[in-house]
Amino acid sequence: MLQELLKAAGGNDVVDVLPFIAGSWAGDGPPLERTGPYLRRTVSRAPTATPADIGRALAKARAYAPQLALLAPAARADILETASRTATAHRDQLARLLALELGKPLKDSRTEIDRVASTLAVCAAEARRVDGENLPTAGWPTGIGNTALTYRAPAGVALAITPFNAPANLLAHKLGASFAAGNTTLVKAPPQAPAVSAAVVALLLDSGLPHQAVQLLHGGGETGAALCAADEVDVISFTGSAATGNAVARAAGAKRLALELGGNAATIVCEDADPATAAAVCARTGYSNSGQSCISVQRVYVHRSNYRQFLDAFTAAVDALVVGDPFDDTTDVGSMVDETAAERIVEWSREAAGLGATVVRGGTRDGATAAPTIVADPPRTASVVVHEVFGALVAVMPYDDFDTVLDECNASRYGLQAGLFTHDITRIVTAWRRLEVGGLIVNGSSNFRLDHVPFGGVKDSGFGREAPRWLIDDYTVVKTLVLRGLSPWGDLRELPKETP
Repeated sequence: MLQELLKAAGGNDVVDVLPFIAGSWAGDGPPLERTGPYLRRTVSRAPTATPADIGRALAKARAYAPQLALLAPAARADILETASRTATAHRDQLARLLALELGKPLKDSRTEIDRVASTLAVCAAEARRVDGENLPTAGWPTGIGNTALTYRAPAGVALAITPFNAPANLLAHKLGASFAAGNTTLVKAPPQAPAVSAAVVALLLDSGLPHQAVQLLHGGGETGAALCAADEVDVISFTGSAATGNAVARAAGAKRLALELGGNAATIVCEDADPATAAAVCARTGYSNSGQSCISVQRVYVHRSNYRQFLDAFTAAVDALVVGDPFDDTTDVGSMVDETAAERIVEWSREAAGLGATVVRGGTRDGATAAPTIVADPPRTASVVVHEVFGALVAVMPYDDFDTVLDECNASRYGLQAGLFTHDITRIVTAWRRLEVGGLIVNGSSNFRLDHVPFGGVKDSGFGREAPRWLIDDYTVVKTLVLRGLSPWGDLRELPKETP
């Protein structure tokens, strides 16, 4: 299947995608068509999961779970390492598939596939480290003479619901970590990237992943809701908007959840930072993937002493970005996911201007391609400050006092990640303590991530951490064994009295 998908993506035909259920690529549900945002034509087509498809996938996943749990961690690791190499071998073809379905520039698409390979390799390493503990029971009076052991057992059936903005790498995180933990996984692909999702599943299967380890379904919110509510599912990992995450939690009920939701990322540029360096980083990371990242640079707060210098340097760096054809290797900014998303940039820019802000650049679109937009000094009530833009727009605002700007950053209902440019260790530690975010990037923008480092948020940005090691914690349950009357440390409460 992998070769078929990649071959189709290399031509001008529609890429036909199938679900993977019970070990077979087959499905005949109503067609779900994806319009490429740059090409403005149908680029892929997948059958929507029918109720029968959903029921069969759930039943098979439940039946396969005990089999997968018996596969040794070393065997899981070997398969994931092979899959990592397979991703690297098909890097350019997989990148083209991302550009086709999402309008993501090839340079960014290749980077995503590089991250897929890295993520799968990290999942392999973490599979080899799944373990347990010998607990210090003998250290407490009630535990004397007993032994307690734990190990991390597979949760059983995991449901992975992936987003459109990084469909390959985030699927590698969810499916790779779930398999590393010993689970079978149901994958609900994003409607905007059915072919990319199928390609990642296919490359894992071609690398030795047992067919019992995965079921792939296509569809929209109804499909996701049915899977979330199903009794067969033990744990859910979801990445997407806060609104959809709330719907997932409601449908799931008492299931284990890992939710990575929206963001409204802030980056602070202090007076001791080099404004030109900070501007170059923020320009590069504020518009990568057209700003469609939950940690994309959205709000930049610059100390007033450097504000004009930063804004000038930032504008120059944005002017140098190449916008347009995602299939051109020189393109920096491609299309947004669809025209509705691009129109949001136009509308919110217009609103900010009406409230007194200056739209320095952009505020326009060509179809789904939004021009990189800079909004200078918008009021703090503007949508570009309050809400998640998730697009090619950055707001730049001056500040005077460090404590006050920390409060401004925290005013958002989101709390995923922040950036801080400074060399002052006191400011760094203060920001680390006070900012209500899951991660702080120092001397970098908010839009930086290492796939083997814990990643996740607080407040409306969700809970749980989406990196293989921490996802494995969510994908496993701790099982305890207590051996009564048996202890390697002995069972005496005091030594017998002896005559000296």
